[in-house]
Amino acid sequence: MKKYICTVCGYVHEGDSAPETCPVCKAPASEFRLEAEEKKPLLGGKNSNAYIITYSVVMVVLVAAVLAFAALKLQPIQNANVELETKGAVLASIGQGAGAAEAADKNAYINDEYNKYITDAFLVNEAGERVDGNAFEVLKNIKAEYDKPAAERLLPVFVSNVDGQVRYILPVYGKGLWGPIWGYVALNSDWRTISGVVFDHKGETPGLGAEIAGEKFQSQFEGKSIFSGDELVAIAVLKGAGSSAGNPNAVDAVSGGTITSRGVQQMLLDCLSGYKAYIEQQLAVAADAANPLNAECHE
Repeated sequence: MKKYICTVCGYVHEGDSAPETCPVCKAPASEFRLEAEEKKPLLGGKNSNAYIITYSVVMVVLVAAVLAFAALKLQPIQNANVELETKGAVLASIGQGAGAAEAADKNAYINDEYNKYITDAFLVNEAGERVDGNAFEVLKNIKAEYDKPAAERLLPVFVSNVDGQVRYILPVYGKGLWGPIWGYVALNSDWRTISGVVFDHKGETPGLGAEIAGEKFQSQFEGKSIFSGDELVAIAVLKGAGSSAGNPNAVDAVSGGTITSRGVQQMLLDCLSGYKAYIEQQLAVAADAANPLNAECHE
């Protein structure tokens, strides 16, 4: 409805047109002016629900777009860092790659060391058969492989040669107290004894469970056997300092990190069992080659 204001007395008239005379001061219609219509603010104003919802949606879309763009741009760098970290951990399990911290070009150093010492990489299935595939690509998302049923898993094996000493590196993945734990077990050429290990975690408690990533805990594994006789038993992680003394199949647990230590024990048993068929095949080949009678038969 339009509003007409009398310029003489201020009377306000509502209607489609001004009155012929002002009912108050009798001024003619010519003395009335049309009041400008007040424009409603967009979406009802800043305090309206419509405005708040629209503003929120726009901001969410803008922020999401910025984050997506940043993630896309940073993805190659992130992938390169993951690859570098993974190669470094594989090398660490065989005692190599320690000079990366002092290297002028860390990336080049790790890649050179990896290409120098890792001589082969392949995948095996539950039956112990070598299968086609990129072992390193599987390794970068090993969790996805262990999420599959055992019969569908393809597990990576990395072969290293350091000064003529051959070792076999097997990735492991499991669960700690607060999140995932993982690592690499390097076996000597006898497929029984451990040459070295590397473990890491996502969120274990500093000073307690997080100590599985420390040298003190990991150094205990060197020389330990994953077999007891002909049975693959992996490595037990026993609570109490000195409790593993004299036990070739055990190490001491982390002090104050009982649940994480148990996680390491279960991880080793579960994951090494996945390689059992392949390891037993390699042991049989080694035994056959070491038997003089078999050697004569092959001559």
